[in-house]
Amino acid sequence: MSKLPKPIRSAIEELSRLPGIGPKSAARIVFYLLSKSENSSAGLGEAILKLKQGLTICSVCFNWTESDPCEICLAQDRDEEVICIVEEPLDVIALDRAGFKGKYHVIGGAISPISGIGPDDLRIAEVIKRVKENSDKIKEVILATNPSLEGEATAVYIDERIKPFGIKVTRLARGLPVGGDLEYADDLTLSRSLEGRGEL
Repeated sequence: MSKLPKPIRSAIEELSRLPGIGPKSAARIVFYLLSKSENSSAGLGEAILKLKQGLTICSVCFNWTESDPCEICLAQDRDEEVICIVEEPLDVIALDRAGFKGKYHVIGGAISPISGIGPDDLRIAEVIKRVKENSDKIKEVILATNPSLEGEATAVYIDERIKPFGIKVTRLARGLPVGGDLEYADDLTLSRSLEGRGEL
């Protein structure tokens, strides 16, 4: 890579810092952009430069938004009795696409002592305060953290702090994916699928 021109090397290095993009993928993207017209590259560059301009964090749910509070928090057609706690803004997109019609709270990650992330590094205090102040309206809190050790620890931590308010706390079901084969599922997934089984 040292024989590449400096602008190409720099672009590859910067793109390699993005999650899920290694040096080979970064190089492919850079050479793809070089093969396109200058207007195409300029449009992408301008979009990236303006990405954070005009965006803010919603003071209610902590999702990215152009206005505060965000459209989801202000929406009258969403169920205010149900709050879904998620780790990241991308989780909001996924759950909305799946048809969830309640409100959200983005905590900004998961508890991970190995990475030095504790409850105080996340927006857990804010969600506890929100639930406490609205305990007369909220009927259910859904813990939609990832099914990882960190996600499980975070869900347990939040559950312990919400239970005193007498609000129903649920966890997303876990199990076999649609189209998956039993023989390829790991033991933990099969065990949770059995525990979470329901009537047809």
